[in-house]
Amino acid sequence: MPVISFANAKGGAGKTTAALLLATELAQQGYRVGILDADPQRWITQWHELSGPQHNIEVISEVTVASLQGHIRELARTADYTIIDLAGARDAIVTTAIGLSDHVMIPVQGCAMDARGGAQILDLIKLMEETGKLKIDHSVVLTRVTSMVTTRALLTIKGLLAARGVNVINTPIAERTAYREIFDCGGTLYTMDPARISNLDKARENARALACEVMQLLPVRIVRTQQPRRLFKVVRSAA
Repeated sequence: MPVISFANAKGGAGKTTAALLLATELAQQGYRVGILDADPQRWITQWHELSGPQHNIEVISEVTVASLQGHIRELARTADYTIIDLAGARDAIVTTAIGLSDHVMIPVQGCAMDARGGAQILDLIKLMEETGKLKIDHSVVLTRVTSMVTTRALLTIKGLLAARGVNVINTPIAERTAYREIFDCGGTLYTMDPARISNLDKARENARALACEVMQLLPVRIVRTQQPRRLFKVVRSAA
């Protein structure tokens, strides 16, 4: 079971949106997904409470440094992927989650290149690798990319990061109305009304491409059974 953390030391980088898009798309494709909502803002928990039970998705809130490893161990029994949404910070729970992850996704806004928070996570990973003699796989995912950002500009951004030895996910997350609607109205890209949400087909295509790339990066095999698909609910653990 791959564990994927989404980390950026600065808020507003599109971290939670990226985590939720990936989780819901993986679930749509038949994978069982556990989400650890370790962000004090609890955006994903609020989304789940608004949406109601979702096929193949379990959300665990009230995650602490002490409970994190236990949650991951428990989800290893039921989930194909575990996704951790972290706070916009560089603190103990962020450090712990990074150390327990198979891959760390670092969302960085592609439009303004406000990469300071991402750079702090990259520095933290480097420090952990050097002091702990670890190898922490990680990638930058460009978020909130608007139509004003050209292909040439994106290639330039990727080139600058590659020069630092940083892998960049090929699929940038575009700025879409549908992504805001998920948090306002609940549900997923597949429960929205295409007549009401503009460019919903493009939003779905974007999320699908992101998930496909992650699945190639961190493949798992689904074991099919005759049991009905599980409806997961929010689980609140004791702090």
